[in-house]
Amino acid sequence: MPTDESLQLTDKEITQMFPEGIYADRFPPIMSIDEAADLLQVPKDTLRDWRSRGLLSGCCRKIGKHLRFFRDRLIKKVFNEGLRSE
Repeated sequence: MPTDESLQLTDKEITQMFPEGIYADRFPPIMSIDEAADLLQVPKDTLRDWRSRGLLSGCCRKIGKHLRFFRDRLIKKVFNEGLRSE
């Protein structure tokens, strides 16, 4: 499926979303599943499902029993690339 180039977020745009202050504190560069779900406004089970289906490859890592999400990569994956298996 072709992507809509007008919706592509740049690194600068992503950085500007999280200036110092409340949003930088609320959504740190490495996030828990709770923070990632809050950022994307989806249930935690949805994130778990997307990860189990391979839709979030390159965006998260399991550390022990916990998932950690790389904020900027997650935003790029969801908004620039879309959720599709590779």
